Amino acid sequence: MSQPTLLFYCQHSLGMGHLVRSFALIRELAPGFKVVFLNGGRLPPGLPVPSRIRIIQLPPLGMSADKGLVSLDEELTLEEAQAQREAMLLAAWSRFRPQVIIVELFPFGRKKFRKELVALLHQATRGNDLNPLVLCSLRDILIGGRSDQQRHDDRAADLLDRYFDAVLVHADPSFARLEESFKPSRVCNTPVYYTGFVLPHRESAGVSAEREERILVSAGGGIVGGPLFAAAVQAQRVLWPLSGVPMTIVAGPFLPDSDWRALQAAVRSTPALTVLRSVPNLGASMREVCWSVSQCGYNTAMDIVSSRVAALFVPFADAQENEQTNRAARLVECGAAHMLSAGQLDGRLLARGIQQLMHFEPQQSCFDLGGAANTAVIVNRLVAEIPQRRLAHAVGADL
Repeated sequence: MSQPTLLFYCQHSLGMGHLVRSFALIRELAPGFKVVFLNGGRLPPGLPVPSRIRIIQLPPLGMSADKGLVSLDEELTLEEAQAQREAMLLAAWSRFRPQVIIVELFPFGRKKFRKELVALLHQATRGNDLNPLVLCSLRDILIGGRSDQQRHDDRAADLLDRYFDAVLVHADPSFARLEESFKPSRVCNTPVYYTGFVLPHRESAGVSAEREERILVSAGGGIVGGPLFAAAVQAQRVLWPLSGVPMTIVAGPFLPDSDWRALQAAVRSTPALTVLRSVPNLGASMREVCWSVSQCGYNTAMDIVSSRVAALFVPFADAQENEQTNRAARLVECGAAHMLSAGQLDGRLLARGIQQLMHFEPQQSCFDLGGAANTAVIVNRLVAEIPQRRLAHAVGADL
């Protein structure tokens, strides 16, 4: 019997967290499915791509500094890229006729990509008995505080009930539940399954027994890491005479070139400072050091929880981005980390926060960290139920 085909759509715009989590899921799904991966952003150099999958690279889109959508292909305007992407999505549906479609984040986010995604979902769910299973892959905590938050949630609920068969929330429900950050004004009928947290694929080894007395500073892909890194350089100039502890900054592949050049220049005037563009395995690096300073994206948080490194979060936040602050506050409440507000960020305050961190022993979490494997189990079970769903649909049509 041939494997069913699974179409997986992922659009990463600011960082690479969505892509890393999606790849971790695909590695568990690939043994049971022919996976076709629709990639909407740039593939970061050096990021391992899962084997045994087919990647369709859409014309990449990203976000500008003012949150507008931009084409990352210099040969295409935004409008040309959007038209090509929609055509490619529909062509992928027609060519592969997948039994399963997984869409990452939408309709809870990715509003700017609604046109192409609704076109795909409408084409795939036009009411015949061969409709695919359509699932949403969702992180633990959603962004809140939009000026039109109620309208946003109501629109998402309508799209869920119209096109989706289930939502897969990649969280432990004891840590975060969907209804805490998603509050439509009517009951949403789409089933929700909690998978547990999805560890980045790099998670494999246990916690190191021997840790180096070193401060590791990171910011995920690095695209909004510049202020944290600048403060870390200042903090190291304060800390070195007091503690004699070296610092390594991992910039990330998306850190703007101007910020990277500033970091390289800072090495010459900052004692015991090392800067790296990237490392093959950030989670492994966290296991090898005593202290971590970072933002609080989903994958970074999972690396910190699994490595049990003493961690100081400086979550990325702006007027419409409270997800990282929310996640960091919950982890602080669990005894897993310390937190410093990005609004308080300067070298001396960061140095003080790191000094306090040096006396902190994180508590071991008891969260479900088997989200990738659990997702594969849930998806396979839902696929096995497709014949019953189609039978119920046929009976309903006859009535």
